[in-house]
Amino acid sequence: MDTITAAALAALAGGLGGEAGRQAWQGLTALVRRPFGRAQAQGTQDDGTPQVSSGEPEVAALAGDPTDPMRAQALATALGVRAALDGEFRVLLDEWWQRAQASSSGGDVHNSISGGIQNGPVLQGRDFSSLTFNMTHTKASSDRD
Repeated sequence: MDTITAAALAALAGGLGGEAGRQAWQGLTALVRRPFGRAQAQGTQDDGTPQVSSGEPEVAALAGDPTDPMRAQALATALGVRAALDGEFRVLLDEWWQRAQASSSGGDVHNSISGGIQNGPVLQGRDFSSLTFNMTHTKASSDRD
């Protein structure tokens, strides 16, 4: 299983990746709410609290403050411990992580402009929203003849 980094979790919690990132975060939230696959892995302490975190409190904490690196690390640790103790969760977590990585595409942007003269604004980047261009159409010199 690939290691899920605290930075990646913080990015997802903070909304990086737009709709795909939001869906990935919701998928993780649903995953940690699943009961442990083995009852012995989810024993309780004398005061009734679980010995091993399900990850649910850490998900909620990171959702509350996605910029806190300690919360992100706590979630990464909780996921790793739970995956080590619960084989079914490990498989599901790995599947979730593979889908999350594929849908976010890592933020890579590959833009190119080629072939002749370009007349007008060009934006190169990723995930633009709420853009408006108010332009008048001008004819190129070859169109005026």
